Amino acid sequence: MNLHEYQAKKLFDDYGIPTPSGKSAQSVAEAKQCASELGGDGWIVKAQVHAGGRGKAGGVKIAKGEEELESIVDSLLGSQLVTKQSAPHGQPVNRVLIASLSDIASELYLGLVVDRASRRVAIMASTEGGMDIEEVAATQPEKIISVIVDPVLGLQGHQSRRIGFALGFDNNQRKQLTSILQGLYKLFTENDLSLVEINPLIINKEGNLVAIDAKVGIDDNALFRHPKLEELRDPTQEDEKENIARQFDLNYITLDGNIACMVNGAGLAMATMDIIQLHGGKPANFLDVGGGATAERVAEAFKLIVSDKNVEAILVNIFGGIVRCDLIAEGIIQAVKEVGVDVPVVVRLEGTNVNEGKAALAKSGLDLLAAEDLSDAAQKAVAAVGGAK
Repeated sequence: MNLHEYQAKKLFDDYGIPTPSGKSAQSVAEAKQCASELGGDGWIVKAQVHAGGRGKAGGVKIAKGEEELESIVDSLLGSQLVTKQSAPHGQPVNRVLIASLSDIASELYLGLVVDRASRRVAIMASTEGGMDIEEVAATQPEKIISVIVDPVLGLQGHQSRRIGFALGFDNNQRKQLTSILQGLYKLFTENDLSLVEINPLIINKEGNLVAIDAKVGIDDNALFRHPKLEELRDPTQEDEKENIARQFDLNYITLDGNIACMVNGAGLAMATMDIIQLHGGKPANFLDVGGGATAERVAEAFKLIVSDKNVEAILVNIFGGIVRCDLIAEGIIQAVKEVGVDVPVVVRLEGTNVNEGKAALAKSGLDLLAAEDLSDAAQKAVAAVGGAK
């Protein structure tokens, strides 16, 4: 789960990480009030969306005076901001952050992430702040400083100093960096984060470090431990179908193809999408109904699938290990009758009670295409949408 910048900065404040003064607003009137409370005659206006690259997409602008502030906020609120990291149609801008302007002497990058190779928290820093860190990693890897933190020992002072020396900081800045890193590491571990990023972390004209941006990602699997953080979820920034899927414990991700997949098991779902692609088709989604799928969950999965107007065929691929094929067949029949599916449905069943499941499908009187194996199922699904593209 991702947080908006204004939410992430509130967490930063709680952990002693310096940020510029700022307030969020959902209307022009609120924005003007925020600017009045912040003071000054110029502010930075930042669209609050769950996507990077806002600046290049026109989502971060400087307002010089109240009239310009009003114009910028009015143009952003209610718009769809399209960035290189957003959905193709963009992300809705329902809120903006109004922040005081900062005197920037230089920009840096600072981030913490879970390093899967070492299974530890990795700290990354670079003098190339304000740029795409992925681009820096690809073209100038020597400019990225990386430190792995031992989970038993925690972040050590010498590690913070090493990063500070590598960034060319003076003694005072190294002390500030040590405090910031200690706060970030505590924030990261106490809240089960998957990512925290400051880009840029600036040195202002007084030589002090300030986080003028904040990006926080939380591990969804740990949200049950952090109900207050879960309350910060903004469903408007997420795919509507994925939000519905979450309510029924379905693992669903929208893709841009036209052959919907319903599979039990993440690995089998990946293999199903691969074989559809192999035979010239394009999967419309990743959908794992889980190893313990029930007839009710299958029915909800079908409802989710047919809500996608791009779907022209459905491929159901079930391996009955924990779950019985006859129960899945019952769910398929129930769902097709209840939802009124009007696209071809290809069904491949294998495993426990497979014969009973196939018999139930055959007796249903519904127009379902039975498949002998996964390759056969993929070929029939691709043929049902007009063949390979």
